[in-house]
Amino acid sequence: MQPFDRRDFIAALGGSAAVGLMSHEARADALENALLAQAVSPRPVRTEPVVANSSAPYPTVAELAAQVPDLARRRGTGAILFNAQAGGKLALLPKLPAKPTLGDYFNLRFDRTRNHCFQSAALALKNGVDEPVVLACLLHDTVQELMRSDHGYWGAQLYEQYVPERTAFAIKYHQALRFYPDEKAGYEYPDFYRRIFGVDYVPEPHVQADYAFARKHKWYDAPRAVTVNDLYAFDANATVSLDPFVDIIGRHFRQPKEGLGNDNSPSAHMWRTLANPDAPL
Repeated sequence: MQPFDRRDFIAALGGSAAVGLMSHEARADALENALLAQAVSPRPVRTEPVVANSSAPYPTVAELAAQVPDLARRRGTGAILFNAQAGGKLALLPKLPAKPTLGDYFNLRFDRTRNHCFQSAALALKNGVDEPVVLACLLHDTVQELMRSDHGYWGAQLYEQYVPERTAFAIKYHQALRFYPDEKAGYEYPDFYRRIFGVDYVPEPHVQADYAFARKHKWYDAPRAVTVNDLYAFDANATVSLDPFVDIIGRHFRQPKEGLGNDNSPSAHMWRTLANPDAPL
């Protein structure tokens, strides 16, 4: 990960006094956006403070909830549908081909998540993960362009018509497994989560239940591999692209001849929403 320049960063925010007025939630939320933005462009992004190693105390769940009225947007909403770009203006989206493929969505819609997912999949490939799970790493966070909350479930629904069952399983259950360390597998609970969820956060009952289910499942290694290869540092200078995964997509992704969104699948409406998020109804 290319480090942030702290001095430039503070200056961009208006100085140390302005930074001091920011809530912990605002800093944490800004950091995540900065990491995604940095992954989109190789240009240095100096819009958020570095808080992952801050000596500031972790917020509690109640403190985070109290800050909601002051936020600029809902924490769980996706990027394309709900977020303005820098300067408060929405970008005009390029039109997709008449029969869009997964590659078209990566190129024209997955702006904020694709570099992260490319890096995650590249790491999985390097680590010898089997192809259906490499595909899961490639796809696991792309649905956050549409919705961040419960994104494992949204992601599985988006892709399950088109990928192997093991791939969809990995996408769905990586969400629950993120909250539970597995020393043997090499996964630690991310320190970052103590800031964005709260130091006293307890996962929702459905997450607890799904962790217990996945932990005993024969495919436990699949979603666990997604968490292990899910990068928490986004490298804007990474040279990874979709190219190394084209053959894997060809072997394991069932591309509809009508194009994604036009095939009347149970998730076609999700693809159409990604294609045209400006439709008023």
